[in-house]
Amino acid sequence: MVRMSDLVRGIVRETPPAERAAPAERTPPAERPAERPAERPAVAPTRRMSLSSPAEAPAQRTEPERHEPPSPEPAAPEPRAAEVAAESAEPLFGELLAFLAEARGLLRGSGFPWGRLQALVDRCVTALARSADLFWLANNPAAPAGADYVALHQARVCIMALRIGGGVGYDRARLHALGMAAALFDVGLWQLPDTILRKLDALSGDELALWRSHPKLSADIVSRWSPPVEHIVQTILQHHEREQGQGFPQGLHGPAIDADAKIIALVDTYSALTLPPTSRPRLRPHEAIRDIVKTRNDQFPSALIKALLSEISVFPPGTVVRLNTEEVGRVIAVNRNHPLRPKVEVLADGKGQRLPAPKLIDLSEAPFLYITGSVGEGGR
Repeated sequence: MVRMSDLVRGIVRETPPAERAAPAERTPPAERPAERPAERPAVAPTRRMSLSSPAEAPAQRTEPERHEPPSPEPAAPEPRAAEVAAESAEPLFGELLAFLAEARGLLRGSGFPWGRLQALVDRCVTALARSADLFWLANNPAAPAGADYVALHQARVCIMALRIGGGVGYDRARLHALGMAAALFDVGLWQLPDTILRKLDALSGDELALWRSHPKLSADIVSRWSPPVEHIVQTILQHHEREQGQGFPQGLHGPAIDADAKIIALVDTYSALTLPPTSRPRLRPHEAIRDIVKTRNDQFPSALIKALLSEISVFPPGTVVRLNTEEVGRVIAVNRNHPLRPKVEVLADGKGQRLPAPKLIDLSEAPFLYITGSVGEGGR
C-alpha cells in the first residue's frame, strides 16, 4: 500500500515495516536540529563575512584616506621666492659705492652707521645667492666717472669676497662679518697722500713704508668705530699677510692668518690687477687669474684660488673667443664645474662669415670643441 505521503517523502516500498520504526529512529535527529544551529553559526559567520566584507572594507579604506592628505603642501616655498624677488644689481652696487664714499667723512669721528652697512651687506648676500649679476657688475673693469678709487675698490672687493665666501661654504652670519670687513679694509688709504696710490709701482723707501702702514691705520680707524663684530678689526689688520710669511705688517704664516683676511687678500689682489690705481695697463679677468696662478700661487691658499677661478673663469661672460673650429663667439655663461668650458654664443663661422642667427653651444656638453684663446689675445 503506497501512501501519497510516502511518495512525497520518497520512501521505498520494500521497507514498510521500517517506516514505522523510522519515526522512532528519526526522533534523535530532533537533537540534530540542536546541533545544526550550532553548526550554522560556524558556517553562518563565514557567509556573513562574505556578505558584510564589502561593507566593512570601505570602513578600513577610509582610515588610510584620512591619513593620506597631510597638510605640509599648503606651506610650499613659493611665497619665499617672491621675497627674494629681484633687486637690480646696478642700483644696489651704486648704493654701496655711495655709502662707502660717505664713510670717508667719518674718519676722524668715533661713530659709524653699522646698521646701514650691515643692511647693505645683507642685501648683497641675498642678491648674490639669487644670481651672479651683482658679481659681474663688481667685476667690471670700467670705473664710473668721478668715482672715489678707494671707495670703488672696497665696493668691488666686498661683492667679490662675499661671492667667494659663499662658494667656500660661509653661512649668513660669517658672510655679514666678511662683507663688513671687506667694505672697510682700506679706509686707512684715505689718510695717505693721493700721490702714494698714483705711483704705487715706483715708491721710494719712505713712501713704501708709509703705504705699508695702511693695514694698521685701517684697523685702528675701524676699531674706533666699535664694530658689531670684534673679529672685523683683526681681518682688516691682516689683509696683507701672505701664506709663506712674505706679507705685512706682522709677517704671519698661513695657519696664523685670519680666514676672512685670506679671502680679502686674494680678491684685493685680483681687483687691483683688473682695475689698478696707477696708469699701468689693466688685466682682463682671465689674465689676472693667470697672473695670480703663475706668479702668486704661493701667496694664497690653493682652495681659494680654485674658488676664485670657478667664479671668474678664464673666459668670463662677454669675452670674445675663438674655437678650435675657427668659429668666433661670445661667452654668455660660466660653467662653475668646468671653468674652461663655458656656454658660448657663436657669432661667426670658421671663415669669418657672420651667422644669420647666433648658435648656442655648451662646451661642457661638446667634448670635441674647445676654446683656443680670446680674440685679440693671440687667438687670431
